[in-house]
Amino acid sequence: MSAKAIREFDGKRILSTNLPAFQLEKRFAQIAVSKTFAEQSREDFFASIEAVNPWLTTLGETKLVVKPDQLIKRRGKANLLLLNSSWEQVQDWVWERINKPIQVETVSGILTHFIVEPFVKHSGPDEHYVCIVSNRDGEEILFHHEGGVDVGDVDAKAKRLQVGIEAIATEEEVTAGLLSSVEEARKPILAKFLVSMLAKFRELHFVYMEINPIVLVGDQISVLDMAAKLDETANFLVGDQWGPLEFPPAFGRAKFPEEEFIQDLDSKTGASLKLTILNHSGRIWTMVAGGGASVVYADTIADLGFGQELANYGEYSGAPSETHTYYYAKTILDLMTRNFDERGKVLIIGGGIANFTDVALTFKGIIRAIHEYQQKLKDNKVHIWVRRGGPNCQEGLTVMREVGEATGVPIEVFGPETHITAVVPMALGLVEKPTAVAVQPTAAAPGKSSSNKAAASEEGSAVNSDNDDTDGVSGDEEAKALAKKPVPVVIQDEGIVRMNDKTRCIVYGLQQRAVQGMLDFDYLCKRKTPSVAALIFPFSPNHYLKFYWGTSERLIPVFQKLSDAVKKFPDVSVLINFSSFRSVYQSTMEGFEHSATLKTHAIIAEGVPEQQSRLIAKKARELNVGLIGPATVGGIKPGCLRIGNTGGMLDNIVQSKLYRPGSVAYVSKSGGMSNELNNIVSQTTDGVYEGVAIGGDKYPGSTFIQHLLRYEANPEVKMMVLLGEVGGTDEFAVCRAIQSGAIKKPVVAWCIGTCAKIFPFEVQFGHAGACATGESETASAKNAALAAAGAIVPENFDQFGNAIRKQFESMVASGAIVPRPEVPVPKVPMDYAWAKNLGLIRKPANFISSISDDRGEELRYAGTPISKVFEEDMGVGGVIGLLWFKRRLPPYAAKFIEMVLMVTADHGPAVSGAHNTIVTARAGKDLISSLISGLVTIGPRFGGALDKAAEMFATAHDSGMSAADFVVDMRKQNKLIMGIGHRIKSLSNPDKRVTIIKEYAQANFPGTDVLNFALEVEQVTTKKRSNLILNVDGCIAVCFVDLLRNCGVFTLEEANEQIADGCLNGLFVLGRSIGFIGHFLDQKRLKQPLYRHPWDDISYLNEEF
Repeated sequence: MSAKAIREFDGKRILSTNLPAFQLEKRFAQIAVSKTFAEQSREDFFASIEAVNPWLTTLGETKLVVKPDQLIKRRGKANLLLLNSSWEQVQDWVWERINKPIQVETVSGILTHFIVEPFVKHSGPDEHYVCIVSNRDGEEILFHHEGGVDVGDVDAKAKRLQVGIEAIATEEEVTAGLLSSVEEARKPILAKFLVSMLAKFRELHFVYMEINPIVLVGDQISVLDMAAKLDETANFLVGDQWGPLEFPPAFGRAKFPEEEFIQDLDSKTGASLKLTILNHSGRIWTMVAGGGASVVYADTIADLGFGQELANYGEYSGAPSETHTYYYAKTILDLMTRNFDERGKVLIIGGGIANFTDVALTFKGIIRAIHEYQQKLKDNKVHIWVRRGGPNCQEGLTVMREVGEATGVPIEVFGPETHITAVVPMALGLVEKPTAVAVQPTAAAPGKSSSNKAAASEEGSAVNSDNDDTDGVSGDEEAKALAKKPVPVVIQDEGIVRMNDKTRCIVYGLQQRAVQGMLDFDYLCKRKTPSVAALIFPFSPNHYLKFYWGTSERLIPVFQKLSDAVKKFPDVSVLINFSSFRSVYQSTMEGFEHSATLKTHAIIAEGVPEQQSRLIAKKARELNVGLIGPATVGGIKPGCLRIGNTGGMLDNIVQSKLYRPGSVAYVSKSGGMSNELNNIVSQTTDGVYEGVAIGGDKYPGSTFIQHLLRYEANPEVKMMVLLGEVGGTDEFAVCRAIQSGAIKKPVVAWCIGTCAKIFPFEVQFGHAGACATGESETASAKNAALAAAGAIVPENFDQFGNAIRKQFESMVASGAIVPRPEVPVPKVPMDYAWAKNLGLIRKPANFISSISDDRGEELRYAGTPISKVFEEDMGVGGVIGLLWFKRRLPPYAAKFIEMVLMVTADHGPAVSGAHNTIVTARAGKDLISSLISGLVTIGPRFGGALDKAAEMFATAHDSGMSAADFVVDMRKQNKLIMGIGHRIKSLSNPDKRVTIIKEYAQANFPGTDVLNFALEVEQVTTKKRSNLILNVDGCIAVCFVDLLRNCGVFTLEEANEQIADGCLNGLFVLGRSIGFIGHFLDQKRLKQPLYRHPWDDISYLNEEF
């Protein structure tokens, strides 16, 4: 939901900070329950409030006002207001109520937040009412000269001034339009304030702001009571100006821990995870994929008379990972198995036909949770019903069926051949499970179907006063009034929304998967040329990308600038914009610069700030450009064009017969549900002619009526389908068009969200625009109005397919429709990656790797998840054990490896490797080049003695010869004993590095046989010369041999093989790289110039030599 209510404290803070010219009161304090509240005494609690708000202790004669700050309406009439009181009295009043339950009208909740501010002395005539509300065309200001608790029905009484998008209201216009009943002396300052208030309303992305009363005493304006909503999606634009704030839940609806957990999970993924707990002890639980689908499942449960037993509402969508779906499913299963119900419980794992989400992959997480909770599920007599469609759904459904058989948990599984909500009446025991594969939509249970009348609501209209006791006009009356307004002019004619077999597109964004899907659809429909002419990617220079066209390949250019692409391809008329919500406004405006050719824009991103959405729509109207979106999957015209991922995978395209046109055109809010409409229409009629998902945001660029009027004018379209939803009033324009005769073709319509009437509080459904802010915006009111206007409206969504079928069959019988002939199903080669994923093909791999795996939920080292590496503090030594040896080494072994890295890290700047690194760095080369120059010097004469020393000492020890014999044997072969000898160190002046390594090994290793043998050799060699000691290379080598042989994770053969493979040299290279990098950084820090060796240090030999 984009429009989020904020606390009065935050609203006043933002307003007073941003309107400094009016010197609004800035002294207001928030009293809130903290996590440590239960441990605090009264004195400590209020002392902490005073510490943050020292003005409370220096009031003098000033009195205070205190009230709860939890989105509670009509606080004055609920006796939740203390006026004209001292700070001590405020403390008494708050302490009696804080953190305690209270009932306000029909809602119970706990008071946790209060706002305290100075009391403003004034009289009745000083109180006025003002409210600003955003709408599609701009902002509407409502003003009434008599404000306060008894303001009454402001919808009927207030004066109104509509200010268009980008229009600037003047003080003269405000005075004339709103202030005619205000005293003359008050008009100038009120007009100035209202103009400034509107400017800040827009600048700070408010969508609703009500002040009742706004008080004017002399020339000082005071904001007494305030309610406001912000556009949460604009946080990236003006979050700094908002400052720290929270979006509190409705009073009486504090978030449960499980809801907070899912919300936190949602914030950490690009997918969508939502959960609202309705009834902890409810018997019917849902786990639904897709925003629109989640609503229709809840609708169907409510319409069948089981709304009071619905335990939760929520959805997961946007291709969540296996881990995220596991935690989401685990949360649901944990909640539903806490309370036993003798009748058993029902879990509906439902969803629409996905566009791009791998169903089998998301099912893996759910299956993990079912395995984990299998006993609890059986103990609670849980019966699971599954219905899903989309990419890889058959594998997912098969595995889900097998899980039921393996665990003993009853699981019924259905695929896309079954109507989306057909499993609901089966799960509720209203109809028998069919024996046939296909499941048709079922009739509602007798006496339990919903009527088409608008449900009653206790909420007022969008602009009702916070202190208003009147109910305003009824929903039916509002619906009738809205249905009588004139039909708007349509701009979305066939010349603007261009979707034919010659339409060409530019795709903004590097969306290779979507482009390949569009090209596959083109090939399937036997288009002569690909529908995608070019891609735009501003972050790289112009280049080409390769795509499949059937079995052949084609290159499609990628441009850095849209202008270059338009110039290159003047025939392109559609821009499909995949820019993110942060940049889509700029890229769309860039597209509008080419409105002469780019006549249709599809904006895929959701979460676009409402102001930007409205500006885009306004600019499009001015330029006569068609818009689909924002927050849409796009649209599809079978046989001609698909926009982006519309229609899903190719198997769904074929199953829904989208490769050839039918007689039915549809328009939908929900992109996910558009796939279901494709499925429903293909099963009940001769197929889809065209379908558009206008987008789920509050202000889509085009409306239902604009597309329906296009379909009305197209003789190829014989009947139309409308799928609306709760929130907004666009459906009423369709009612007016039907009543006026502008639409004569049959319209089968349904608005999802009828379940809202069963919720005791406001629930935000899957889309930003799916929230009723007035009775006329409810789904029930819209369905009633559509039925009254003459549309075909079924009893519930479960009957939607039947209604379409009956209308189609009646038109076929009357001759109005001649069913389109079937054509041979075209073939498109399956993508290799997808076929391999399905297990249909195989090929030998070019590379084999056994040490790490980055394909799953998290990186694994030798099978060990990276998270476990850190949880168990394995360290660098442990990681080397996993990646080099594929073994989990004991802690002392991991520490030994780290010690080796430390002692080999550096040996001064004079050694060959460090010298080379320094010279290269001083030549101006980069770090990697300098490091390489040092590493290439490592060999037999520098640092390469470890492997050879290990081999010599281990072989000698294993042969059984004595130390003396080994020395004699090496002398006979004229070989140096690697690892023996040091330039200056001796037994009496030992190398500290050797001492550290040797003593650690002797103290911690289970055995040190090879080290002991090397020390015996040292006793022999030092008799010849004192510096022929076991050096650091030799000590590391023999100790490492002992480590591998005795740590318990290698056999003798495996240990010898590891040494032979060069792991010891690897340790030296890895350790010494630390020092080489240090030398590089040191030279850069010292800014040393190019090195040139002095002549006097070079012996120049003459030619005679």
